[in-house]
Amino acid sequence: MSALRVPDGPFGSHLPAVELTPDAPADLLIHGDLEVVGRVAWSSNAALLVTVERDDVQALAVYKPEQGERPLWDFPTGTLCRREFAAYRLSEALGWGLIPLTVLRDGPFGIGSVQRFVEHDPDEHYFTLLEHHVDEFMRFAIFDVIANNADRKGGHCLRELQSSRIFGIDHGLTFHVAPKLRTVIWDFAGEVVPRPLLTDVERLRAALDGALGDEFAGLLHRAEVDAMVRRIDELLDDPRLPEPDEGYHSVPWPMI
Repeated sequence: MSALRVPDGPFGSHLPAVELTPDAPADLLIHGDLEVVGRVAWSSNAALLVTVERDDVQALAVYKPEQGERPLWDFPTGTLCRREFAAYRLSEALGWGLIPLTVLRDGPFGIGSVQRFVEHDPDEHYFTLLEHHVDEFMRFAIFDVIANNADRKGGHCLRELQSSRIFGIDHGLTFHVAPKLRTVIWDFAGEVVPRPLLTDVERLRAALDGALGDEFAGLLHRAEVDAMVRRIDELLDDPRLPEPDEGYHSVPWPMI
């Protein structure tokens, strides 16, 4: 998302400057009218920059329609946008706020994920941000184990200019039933999960036995939900972050 095929780019201010209440962005993304501005450059699947407008309030978002997904040999066709939303719900269930507000809704090209656009410096990424955001990236490392993230590139970690918060994007390749962890975040390999974060994982595990598990079953295959539960149970039994698997391509390419 660091480059956009639009005349003025993500920082060109053709949108009105507005103050949004904490609840406004969710209402805006769910009910607002979407208008395509341009396509995110270098994305392998259709990722469209859109404006979202409702009641004279506008914001930027990234819309990934199901029909724009390129078929993959190892992920079921037409499921990536649902995985994007499931990843957001996982982050929220943990209470970590790692992923920008994301909804699943209809749009100009049909059903897809719509995610709040994060204004960021495209020259920043995991490798430049790690030193000053160690605690945040420990959470990302745990999250990626639980979500079985198969594509955590360094450029998927953004620092929001306004808030300086770290956000993760591009979570379509997640929740596979087979072990597929592929990430650049191996700096925490072998480390014990801090007790407060483990408590969050325990709370997540309990919630998955109830309504949260049913919600995930509506987004993913039941076998994928069961596999996520097994990964959580394994982490709780041995709360140590895994090492890279020497027999697997554990680092994505390109790394940024």
